[in-house]
Amino acid sequence: MIKKENLDKTNAWPIVEAKKMLRERKSLIEKKGKITLQTGYGPSGLPHIGTFGEVARTSMMVNALKCLTDLPTEIITFSDDMDGLRKVPDNVPNQDLLKNNLNKPLTQVPDPFEKFNSFGEHNNEKLKSFLDSFNFNYNFKSSTELYKAGYFNETLKLILENYEGIMEIILPTLGQERQKTYSPFLPICPDTGKVLEIPVIEFDKKNSKIIFDNNGKKLETNILDGACKLQWKVDWAMRWYALDIDFEMYGKDLIESAILSTKIIKLLGKKNPSGFAYELFLDEKGEKISKSKGNGITIEQWLEYASPESLSLYMYQNPKRAKKLYKEIVPKAVDEYLDFIEKAKNQNELQILMNPVWHVHNGMIPKENMIMSFSMLLNLVETSNADTKELLWKFVKKYKKDINETEHPIFDNLVGYAIKYFNDVIKSQKKYKKPNEAESNALRALISKLDNCNDDMKPEDIQTEIYSTGKENGYAENLRDWFKLIYEVVFGVENGPRMGFFISFFGVNETKELIKSKIE
Repeated sequence: MIKKENLDKTNAWPIVEAKKMLRERKSLIEKKGKITLQTGYGPSGLPHIGTFGEVARTSMMVNALKCLTDLPTEIITFSDDMDGLRKVPDNVPNQDLLKNNLNKPLTQVPDPFEKFNSFGEHNNEKLKSFLDSFNFNYNFKSSTELYKAGYFNETLKLILENYEGIMEIILPTLGQERQKTYSPFLPICPDTGKVLEIPVIEFDKKNSKIIFDNNGKKLETNILDGACKLQWKVDWAMRWYALDIDFEMYGKDLIESAILSTKIIKLLGKKNPSGFAYELFLDEKGEKISKSKGNGITIEQWLEYASPESLSLYMYQNPKRAKKLYKEIVPKAVDEYLDFIEKAKNQNELQILMNPVWHVHNGMIPKENMIMSFSMLLNLVETSNADTKELLWKFVKKYKKDINETEHPIFDNLVGYAIKYFNDVIKSQKKYKKPNEAESNALRALISKLDNCNDDMKPEDIQTEIYSTGKENGYAENLRDWFKLIYEVVFGVENGPRMGFFISFFGVNETKELIKSKIE
């Protein structure tokens, strides 16, 4: 059990936000006897890594809440799958099929992958399989199912009752032309099955009916049981109201929407959830990650190259700062994950609460001793030419005879990830430097210096010999350039492993031969 004084002192964001939510909704939560958190998702394209991030971060909130209260918690992962398909994503097959079904509810658009009943169902199932692979505890809800089952009917009646007030909230935020056609209710066309954005002529609140102007033709429809859906901002407020949501986080691009949805739920007679706006996810060009573009690293790619926990760690860190998500960030994220596990072994309780892996592992930090960094393991893949886990393990055991795969499950997984990542990402990007005469002489001097070293020396002592070689061969003023030369010539990268440790692991004679081969 975490001590209260440490929970009070820590500024770890999940605990800070959990305490804020408990303060803001104290009486409401106590009255219903549970805490409901929501994550929202629009299945208009393949689920991207940002959707995963929202569920991961909300799960960290639940972990924090368990330290602060005994009340049960629930995460609702809500799919807005009754929304109309507005544009065809770039990263899916059968584009013409989707073009022919534009503006239909996503659960009525055929699946371009031909695996499920609809495009919405395909994306929903894909998201659920990702979340299940991370062992997240969530309750999935489909907009289509809830609308059609009548779950939202009472709230829809309430929204129709407050139609004028909602229009007063929304209309000032729209341009003049959009104001003329805006309606909080979007009818499903009985002829085409499309979600229509058309103006209201009149409504019958008593019978829950609306008459729309469908290009000069009157369209009368009931608003209940899935005959109508709501415009996004009103739909968000309706969801908060009907599902009694206590907390939801969202990207900073939705801050204005959250403000309007807050005004709407207050008009309906309930308090808005506690909120948390996070910065957006970007690709390597700094562009926002998009479901329709499929830019940035995908969840599948990350999980091919690194553990789910390393991805969760990346999501934990700095949620208020924009994060770039592309393949080249993976090794750094993995090494930070390993480093935090190592640091936890000597931390007190307050420090552990600030350690990201405590939040990643729901308070159960692994005890495994780390053999080496992921970055160094990637270098070993190259220098050993290992193309299978078994071969790379043999190579590792050659220099670390006392280790066993079963005692190092995290590292065992890293061995497989390293081979895949090196072959897919690093190999094609390698640019080996051809040293000039002076640089070649400096590297030959290093080989001579290594003649005085052996495999029993401590890594720090070997590192000292490397430092002295650099100082003696023109790099006394800038040892950084000395190590950069070694990395670029030997590994084809600007930054590499700590050489003393690499040599003690790889072997002195093996390293000498490696440097010779690169010079020649």
